[in-house]
Amino acid sequence: MGNLFVFEGLVKPYILATDSALLKSKGKVWHKSLMKEGIVPCSGIDTEAKWGYSRTKGWVFGYKLHMICSTDLSSTIIPLSADVTTANISDKPVYTDVLSDLSPEILRKIHFMVADPGFSGKKLYDLSLKKGFQLVCPVKRYKRTSEERLKLVDFYESALGQVVDSRRSTSIEPMIEHIKSVFRIDPVPMKGLDKVCRILLLSALLYQILVYYNCKTRKTGSRRAIKYLIGC
Repeated sequence: MGNLFVFEGLVKPYILATDSALLKSKGKVWHKSLMKEGIVPCSGIDTEAKWGYSRTKGWVFGYKLHMICSTDLSSTIIPLSADVTTANISDKPVYTDVLSDLSPEILRKIHFMVADPGFSGKKLYDLSLKKGFQLVCPVKRYKRTSEERLKLVDFYESALGQVVDSRRSTSIEPMIEHIKSVFRIDPVPMKGLDKVCRILLLSALLYQILVYYNCKTRKTGSRRAIKYLIGC
């Protein structure tokens, strides 16, 4: 579906954004002390869920939705690739998998991939350059910052770097929150990684289909219109 949006000119993938969101598990939480001992204190606990931490939500027992989306406000902002893990998995190792789901046609048109500081690392910068685009993350300048990293700092602090970075807060962050609200996936409605993965990826696919329907019927692509289509 992501490739279809690009092929038909409905999405401009020159600047994409990637991020993740923690989602609470269904039922009661499994406290870390009991988890380490392998003791399930009561029924109703999703034993496949894990603990994860974010600066905005703190500790969350559940799963994590990883996503790449378009950012151009003049076209259509949609998810282009997604994956699901338990909440304890960091963003860096999943970036490769989510990126590999993008078609060669999309990859050829990307100039920048914008992400939060959790994606900042030499391996991911090098991987992105190998794919033909630049990964842009917030980076700071320190006294002993290497010359190679200073180039990243210089670009991030430049006028273009700030424009690219600003796309993150206007695209993927509100879009993930909207998908969570529309499909009511926080907390997740199922138990077990396999079932959670299916329902979350299906939600992303359905969101793509609804946006595509609006585009083809020349209806508004606003978030309110998407909620109206499914009766929310």
